[in-house]
Formats: sequence, structure tokens, C-alpha cells
Amino acid sequence: MKLSALFAATTLALSLLTPLASAATACGAAATPIALIQGEGDRSPFVGQTVTLEGILTLDARGQGGFRGFYLQQADDQTDDNPATSEALFVYSRRHQGSRGQRLRVTGEVKEFHGLTEIVKVRELEVCGPGTLPEPIALQLSGAGALEALENMRVSIPSPLTVIDSYNLARYGELTLAPQDRVIATEYLPPGPMAGKLDSSVNGQITLDDGQGKRDPRPVPWPPEGLGADNTVRTGDTLRGVRGVLDFRFGQWRVQPEPSPDFIATNPREPAPERPGGSILRVMTLNLANLFNGDGRGGDFPTPRGATTESAYRQQQARLVSALTAPDPDILAVSELENDGYGEHSAAATLARALGSQWRYIRTPGKDGNDAIRTALYYRQDRVVPVGQAERLTSGPFHNTGRPPLAQAFRLRNGKESVRVVVPHLKSKSCRGATGPERDQRDGQGCYAQRRTRAARAIADWLDRLPAQGAIAGTLITGDFNSYTRETPLQLLQKRGYTSMVAHYHPCTPEQCRHYTYRYKGRKGSLDHALASAGLAGQVVNAVTWRINADEPRSLGYQSDIAPGSVGPWRSSDHNPVIVDIRL
Repeated sequence: MKLSALFAATTLALSLLTPLASAATACGAAATPIALIQGEGDRSPFVGQTVTLEGILTLDARGQGGFRGFYLQQADDQTDDNPATSEALFVYSRRHQGSRGQRLRVTGEVKEFHGLTEIVKVRELEVCGPGTLPEPIALQLSGAGALEALENMRVSIPSPLTVIDSYNLARYGELTLAPQDRVIATEYLPPGPMAGKLDSSVNGQITLDDGQGKRDPRPVPWPPEGLGADNTVRTGDTLRGVRGVLDFRFGQWRVQPEPSPDFIATNPREPAPERPGGSILRVMTLNLANLFNGDGRGGDFPTPRGATTESAYRQQQARLVSALTAPDPDILAVSELENDGYGEHSAAATLARALGSQWRYIRTPGKDGNDAIRTALYYRQDRVVPVGQAERLTSGPFHNTGRPPLAQAFRLRNGKESVRVVVPHLKSKSCRGATGPERDQRDGQGCYAQRRTRAARAIADWLDRLPAQGAIAGTLITGDFNSYTRETPLQLLQKRGYTSMVAHYHPCTPEQCRHYTYRYKGRKGSLDHALASAGLAGQVVNAVTWRINADEPRSLGYQSDIAPGSVGPWRSSDHNPVIVDIRL
């Protein structure tokens, strides 16, 4: 033990012999060292016992909405030489005495509260006078074991951190951070134990909290000026100067900051990709995130999915129209559109009118399946012409289940070659109702991987049977596959001659993945794809994603109270669109 004076050394020796000291003695008398209370494991050896301790108040969380307590840390000149023991703990108390930087003497009972060592049932709390705040310990993010020894202590993270998840930003004031952005394993690895292990690991990440224990904080604390429609924090952005108290709550290691870190927009919002010159067919794919329009006359809200009010629906549609029209596409391949026919008041017809007078949509009445949602194709009738008859696959795995894929050939008005555009929307990874082999096999693919694979095989077989309609350049299968690039459905289609164009032009590695369509639990990858047949791939001049949705906080969506008047493309869905340019 490194002590500053003989008196302190005597105090410590006595405390080791009598750890359950009384608070009746004055400040500076025998007390139990905090490191001894914490112990070397993840559980205090003094649980259930009453102890007296002294330390510096480093962070006060007793205010309104706080954690009803404060953090107490041993002064720097009284810490031990054991790197396996923490020098701080949390004191659960509403007693008002003491402020940041003061030395306190506390008597209370030791408790483990969901993994956090704390003092409860405080009997005595005495202010011993001013103290010196302990210096923050430089923290390198690695495994949980390394963090346990710094629990409740002041820390600083010298390296910049990347925002990898903002799911709980508006609900609990949290951002998940890591040394670098993270990629879904099956975006670059085949399914298997290694992919499953990588995707389940949370090592090396930490949560930036807001020092509050309440739900739905308003204003939302991050970024520091408050989250808003024009003041966002996106996954992929960088934070510098993260420091504060290392805390463990709700199963996560987190930093209760002091002061606020610096936010750097390293993943800024970008304009829509420009169209190449010349004779180009631009196809854009987007999951509409359950676009339901009630009865089409302003009533029947809430709907089974999507918007709960007419005003929310109008905002949802306005955002989607902004997103769908900004890249100036010729064809729109969409999914999660309400499956309510093709009449004047249907969701399909209402969206077409909102897109503009030049937009039309493909109709396949009686073939759209019995799911609540469907896929659809829209096209600019002043630029492109449908060729032949539209088809839907309603047999095999799409007989009475699933969402039948839609196929339609198009050509430019002044052109001769056509492109067959096929829009699938395969079964999601949600495990609801999954049994037997459809359950999560822990190989990185989630639930229903076999069902998605059967669907992919059926689509390939179906396309082999469809007759060519005119001078066809090839086929583009584009939609929401609910499968990342190296997963079995995509690999099956690749073997059948269909190449992912985004992965071809912008392949993902663990270190680099600039084009993706989805984020899930702190990792990014592509669930949405544009697969070109062998004959068409050579005519694709570019394929990109437009990162308008997946990186934005979900709390900026149309259903939130934070950006109710926004009509721009940002967070119009939870998927990023895919844009493919084909030279014909």
C-alpha cells in the first residue's frame, strides 16, 4: 500500500484487522480500504456486511433523474499496488451531504446490485473536507476482466472511439462505442461457428451514458447540443476525449461522462448519387418500412403495421418520396408496401400519386399472396416502357406463405434492349415461431436460414423457366433478401449466375465496408442486394448504397416526437437504398 504518511499506514493496518469499523469515529480514523471491499473477483467478499470507508466523491448522481447516489474513490495517495482490485464504488444514498471533490466518510452495507458493487443502507455520512480528485486511469478497451478492476473509477480513453449503435439514444440517453466500426461477420465470412462467435462478441465496446436513470430524456443528451432533425449523431461518427466514471449497469460497461466528449461527424450525411451520362437505366431498391395508408381516405388508423395516425402516415410517405425521388431513378423496386390491392385508395396508388404524375406501377391482381405486405415495381412512364407481362412466383415456398416475388421487363423508351427486374422479399431473421432446423444455428445467419435458401433456389428455378421477352440484356434480382452477402441464399444465387453488384464494386472486409444497407446490434452489412445475371453484369456501370437511413438514430424516424416536421430523406426507413446504373 502506497501511503503518504505514517498515520495513514497505521490506519490501514488497523482497518485490515477490523474491516467492519464504526462510523462513530472521526474522519481519518480506521476505515476499510475500498480495494479490500471490492476484492479481486467480480463479487465483493464483504457482501451483507457493514463497513466504514473514506474516499473522494468523484461524480454526484443524486440529482433529479439520477442514480440516487454517488461514486466514491480512494485518494491517489492511498491506493494499493494490486491491479486486480478497483479503488472505487457506488454509494446508494439520498443524503445530501458532500459534493464533487470532497472527502467523505461513509458507513453502510455492502451489496452487489446486478453486478455493481455498492454501499446501501447508509448509517453515517460525514464530510471530511476538501480532497483532490483522483487522476483518471487510461483505459484500453479489451475484455470485461480488464474493466472489472476499474469499476466505478475515473477513467479516460485516449484513443478516438466510433459510434456503432444508437438504438437506445432517445430512450435511455445511450450510445455504444468501439475503437472502430464493426461489420457483420457473414458479410465477409461464410456461415459457421467463427461467424456466429464474432457476431455475439461485445468485447472492446462500451456505452456512453448520460448520468441519468430515467427513460426518454428530453432533450436527448447526445450530441451535446441536443438531438434534432438537423443535429444528428450517426453511427460511424467519432468521439474524442471520452472520460468519466466507469460504471456497470443493466448488463453493460459504460462511462458516465465528465465532461462531454467531442463529437466529430466522420460519417456525414451525403447527397444522392449523381446519375452517369448517356443511355442509363437507373434502378433503385428500398424497403419502405411498412408503408400502410389506412383506408386511403384519412381513416382506419392505427393500421396493422406502420403509422398509427394519419399525420404520421403523411410524414412517413413524405420522407419516403424524398428518398425515392432524390437519386432520379427510372425504376423503383420496393418492399413492405401494404398488400391492399390496386384501387384508387390503395397504398400502391397513393404512393404513385405522391411520387409524381410521371410515375406508374405494375399490377398483378390476385397473385400478391396473403401476407400483410408485398413487393412492388414503379417506373417513370416518360422514360421506360414495360415489356411483356408481369409475373409473380406463387408456387413452391411461395404457395400460401411468404411474399411472392414480382418480375417485369423494362426497356428505355428510345432503346431496344430490355432488363428483367425481379423483386423478392425473403423471410426475416426474426425467430418468432421458428422450430427445428429453422431455429438459430449460431452460424451467423439467424433463424429461418433454410427457408430463405429454399426461396432463393425456387426463384432461380423460376427465372430459368420464364421466357425471354424481346431483346433482353439480362436479369436484375433486387430487393430485401434478409441475408448478408456470404450467407447461403446469396451464395446459391451466385452459383446460379447472379452476382451482387454492390459487393462486386465495393466488397466488405472486417476493416472496410463503406456500402451497406442495415445495422444490427452494433454491426453493419447488406440485407438488400442487386444481383445481375451473367449477361447483364458487364453492362452495370456502378452499384452503390445511399446511406440515409441505417446510420441515423431510430429516434429521428417519423414515429418519434423529436423531428415531427422533417420531410427529408433521413431515417425514412431502417434500410439504406441500393442504386444500380445499367448502360443500355
